[in-house]
Amino acid sequence: MAEDYVELIADLIDVTGEARAVDLAARLGVTNATVNNTLNRLTREGLVTRQRYRSIFLTEAGRRIAEVARDRHRLIRDFLLRIGVDRETAEIDAECIEHHTSEKTLAALRRFLGR
Repeated sequence: MAEDYVELIADLIDVTGEARAVDLAARLGVTNATVNNTLNRLTREGLVTRQRYRSIFLTEAGRRIAEVARDRHRLIRDFLLRIGVDRETAEIDAECIEHHTSEKTLAALRRFLGR
């Protein structure tokens, strides 16, 4: 769950210039309370910083986790596209698969894709 949150926060910051709790709740389909509870945990873990009624920011550790998650997502999505899965399905499936794939499998996918 932490990876999903930091990845989404990074995406929102990159696309819109900021990440807000209300945007996270809307994108994840959860309540504001759920988002706030998770953000409190991510703050305690040193992955995000925030101020009341202000944007959410990633720490260096949070940004690193987001980048790793993005890279895994792209790798799996690109593999699925290469074997003929349509883009929409590949995006959805990559989101699920990325959190359950071993480093050995990721290395094999990198070799297969020539990365």
